[in-house]
Amino acid sequence: MPGGRLTQQDRQQIALGLADGLAYAEIARRIDRPTSTITREVMRNGGPTAYRADLAHRATERRAHRRRQNAPRGPEAPPQAYGRDPEAVREYGETLTTVYMTSGVPKMMAGVMACLSITDSGSLTASELVQRLQVSPASISKAITFLEAQSLVRRERDESRRERYVVDDDIWYQSMMSSVRSLDQIVETARQGIDILGRGTPAAARLENIARFLDFVSESTLRAAEQAREVLHMDAGATSDGTDRG
Repeated sequence: MPGGRLTQQDRQQIALGLADGLAYAEIARRIDRPTSTITREVMRNGGPTAYRADLAHRATERRAHRRRQNAPRGPEAPPQAYGRDPEAVREYGETLTTVYMTSGVPKMMAGVMACLSITDSGSLTASELVQRLQVSPASISKAITFLEAQSLVRRERDESRRERYVVDDDIWYQSMMSSVRSLDQIVETARQGIDILGRGTPAAARLENIARFLDFVSESTLRAAEQAREVLHMDAGATSDGTDRG
């Protein structure tokens, strides 16, 4: 699989694939690139309906130019932990941000989530997020408020009493629980409307179908989240005491 940046010809093939209604995976296969590369390229250049090869190519050149201009002068940045390739880590962060965005998370919030997810500690302070994402403190504050409301981030104080924002395994469990509660509210409200609109009427039947469907999804999500949490905790315990490392 070839490395390096996408060429203008690659972008033209992407545009043709999108026009033909091809899936990202098929476009990636045709130009011999990872599907994540195609996803990131399309989403940060207008999305599948607005993507244009020439505009995307120029935008990429401008971003590369700005990175060169903003590169720190003087001593080089310290190497990544565990010998990681800094450029590969940066590109992966962009890919993860894009994937979060495709799931419905706004861009800034997706960037914060990705940034937290790829740190070894799983936590960063507001100032660290500002530095890594090169955005304003107000943008970080707004993103954290949104993510907290979705139970996707939690706050804690470190030994220096600094506030840190955390993403860990339990956050995803709590987020699933938040989703279940939201679904349950929709189910309850839908069922309230059945009698109001009159049982047997088309509108009431529609609400009944909504309630039954979402009730099933809610119960399934709850069971899956509980089972996953139990299994993961068991696996973590077995690994920590050395009894089962595969």
